[in-house]
Amino acid sequence: MTEWDERFASGEYPREPEPSAVLRSYEPSVPDGRALDVAAGTGRNAVFLAQAGYAVDALDTSREGLRIIRERAGERGITDRIEPICGDISTYGFPSEAYELITMSFFHTLDRFADLSEALAPGGYLFVEGHLRSASPTPSGPSGDRYRFAANELLRAGLGLTVLYYDETTQERPDDRRRATARLLARRSTGGRQSYPARPREDEDDE
Repeated sequence: MTEWDERFASGEYPREPEPSAVLRSYEPSVPDGRALDVAAGTGRNAVFLAQAGYAVDALDTSREGLRIIRERAGERGITDRIEPICGDISTYGFPSEAYELITMSFFHTLDRFADLSEALAPGGYLFVEGHLRSASPTPSGPSGDRYRFAANELLRAGLGLTVLYYDETTQERPDDRRRATARLLARRSTGGRQSYPARPREDEDDE
């Protein structure tokens, strides 16, 4: 078993993590169709999106994580809307212009950012969130800075798209494991005059 297989199997990682409040609030504005959840884990985004009606490809290297996603999908009667894909994200061949929505939560990869953007259908949305480097202690997430975004690094990566939402925040969590997070929502669109969906809910993540 891989390290992540062991973490998922042991219950060290949550079986049912909540998707970001930002993703939840903007999802109604995203076109229906196909979605891709990169580094799907135990289904933080994949299960949520399938319940919202998307046909979801859930990509992860962990077979145990994908097993949990299938199990969760079965419990909700949405097995036919999730396609688990076991693959290495660093080398996976993303299809071109295939997805109305791509999500990636707490997996740090910038070298595939252009490929993710290319995999969006015209008008498609990309949502990325990840751990930040912080001057204050942030026990939640990686122990070092290698897999954390530097200030504004995620924002700069998304500037080839139309940025609709961006923030860098610190969240106090109930377990005292403070988390510093960057969140980006962007759309594959061009032009100096565009439409911008409203964000109807301002609630914060509780996960």
